[in-house]
Amino acid sequence: MNFRTTARTASTLLTVVLAGLAPVAAQADTAGDPWQFDASIYAWLPAIDGTTRFSPMGSGSSVEVTSSDVIDALEGAFMGTFGAKKGQWGLWSDLVYANFGADKQGSRDFTIDGHTATVSADASLDIKMWVWTAAGTYELAKSPANTTDLVFGARLLDVTQTLGLSFSSAGPLGAAGSYSKEVSASLWDAIIGVKGVAYLDAEKKWFVPYYADIGTGQSDLTWQVNAGIGYRYNWGAVVASWRYLDYEMKSGDPIQSLSANGPLIGVNWQW
Repeated sequence: MNFRTTARTASTLLTVVLAGLAPVAAQADTAGDPWQFDASIYAWLPAIDGTTRFSPMGSGSSVEVTSSDVIDALEGAFMGTFGAKKGQWGLWSDLVYANFGADKQGSRDFTIDGHTATVSADASLDIKMWVWTAAGTYELAKSPANTTDLVFGARLLDVTQTLGLSFSSAGPLGAAGSYSKEVSASLWDAIIGVKGVAYLDAEKKWFVPYYADIGTGQSDLTWQVNAGIGYRYNWGAVVASWRYLDYEMKSGDPIQSLSANGPLIGVNWQW
């Protein structure tokens, strides 16, 4: 099954599920149920991989940033979630903002007609990225050992990449030049998925949080998975997980693909 077929399937599935849940919502009586809230802040340190076309340098220029590069070059970030639930229905949102950049310099000496020349080059890449998920939730299953919610909504990816190149030479060449190019994308996609918690002990201290979704819309296909381990204290919980987010763009888009894959650690509160 190719990406386009998968995207159409995800879109159809989202329509069918929402249509099926509509009569259930009309029958649900949540007047006596209290509101429940949860919030978290976290640090996600992914390796970023992707392909971006910076014209007129040619097509398919690859962009790769490892987790260590993200830590070294991070200039600003905010990451957190917020959820509200009443009975089986709820709202949930996840926001990631990251701004980082890196540069690399180099020089080389060579000889022209007996004269030494030096060429120096400087390359920089800046990436600003927003990933915002806004969704409704519906409780599919609840037991002492597990809670699973359906997630249905939309995700925004807003990313800007700026590539800068400059060079200069000393000696018989005596030349200098520079290049700067910015490409951006702002994409909305409908998503559907599940999120939940599996408890590992009777006291519900140790637990496994999990999340998965798939979607399509202005991108060709997007999907995400996140799972790990957590421990709950009296004041809240600490969670460590591994998160993978992937985007495949439509043909002809300057940003052709983008993925972020790496560890996450956060703190969660419920009230």
